[in-house]
Amino acid sequence: MTLTTKMWVPQLAPMRPGRQLLSVLACTLLALSGCRTQDFPAYPPNYREYAYVTNGGSDTVTVLDVVNIRLDREVAVGHHPVAVIASPTRNEIYVVNSGVEGGDGSVSVINAENNTVSATIPVHRQPVSIDLASDGTLAYVANSGSNTISVLDLKSRRETGQIGAGEEPVSARIAPDGKTLAVANRRGNSVSIIDPATGKIRAVFPGCPGASDAVILPDSTKTFAACAAGHQVMAIALAHSKINPDQPDRLETLLDVGRNPAQLALKPDGGEVFAVNSLSNSISEIYAGTDEVAGAYMIGEDPVRGLVSTDNSLLYVANFQSQWATVYAIDDGRRSDPPIHVGDGASALAFSNSGLLLLVVDARSADIAVVRTASRSLFTMLPTGRAPNAIAVKAFKLP
Repeated sequence: MTLTTKMWVPQLAPMRPGRQLLSVLACTLLALSGCRTQDFPAYPPNYREYAYVTNGGSDTVTVLDVVNIRLDREVAVGHHPVAVIASPTRNEIYVVNSGVEGGDGSVSVINAENNTVSATIPVHRQPVSIDLASDGTLAYVANSGSNTISVLDLKSRRETGQIGAGEEPVSARIAPDGKTLAVANRRGNSVSIIDPATGKIRAVFPGCPGASDAVILPDSTKTFAACAAGHQVMAIALAHSKINPDQPDRLETLLDVGRNPAQLALKPDGGEVFAVNSLSNSISEIYAGTDEVAGAYMIGEDPVRGLVSTDNSLLYVANFQSQWATVYAIDDGRRSDPPIHVGDGASALAFSNSGLLLLVVDARSADIAVVRTASRSLFTMLPTGRAPNAIAVKAFKLP
């Protein structure tokens, strides 16, 4: 596909004093940082990489050009976008729009090659999360207001089925082998294990107060669910895996962690899971193979999101009630100081494709902090729309 040579120029509203200060700060930081070409990969001319940030208060998605580290544009989507994910196989981005209160939501499909909305897929009441099959053909959307999971055929741009879940499902994760869907039901205080091929529930595990998040190990043998209204993480062995093909889904244990484990961060190698304990200002390190809690570590004020580096060595944590992101050195078993200064209300994290940049979404100051991972230092800050809440990165080459 050839790209148009016409430059897109955003029509910006007059800046608020705080936004003007932010813009000046960004320019100053760019000048002082001495951005050298050797700090970043040498990209071929047809290489593109963008970060997509959902703005819940603006009904838009901010698109950041990661190659040139600048704002590309702001794309109008549905009402109150709350989640975003990049396709592993197509140059597409999928945005979950929660919709007006009491009404149905939708999924906006953004063509990453021209950063425009190419389709809108209706779903059901108050969708809040999305996950994709490993081949990028199907999406699973948790409709928290309908107690269902929408199954979307992404090629035909339509819903092909609804799966019943527990009360207020907020996270639906598909296993890498495609044989299990794990659903955290917040109001139902439970975890549903579903066979995606048949749409039938294989098992329900109660006793997980305020279930908020779930992760599945890379070998598809186990899921961990965060019980955010309490202080535990549920470990469930999964049926139909290659390692244990004949075993039923079964509860292995409930692990004690800190208060309000709002989110789980999984190491890419699957060896450890980190519970991000919002009300304890800590993280808990869990050995996935043995279901042991290695320890809890003070990490920052109101941690809400964690992200492990691709080399499995560092856990980056967004601390919502501060202007800092913190780093935990996994092999050393300690917090690595000093923390990284970002914007106000850090709430979401993503790495650039090269891993040289960490992008931090700041909900209260409405900006993206661009951090150099090599030096763990702030490079620049770029504005977003109102109430940004989620981020995804997509890299690709044009034909």
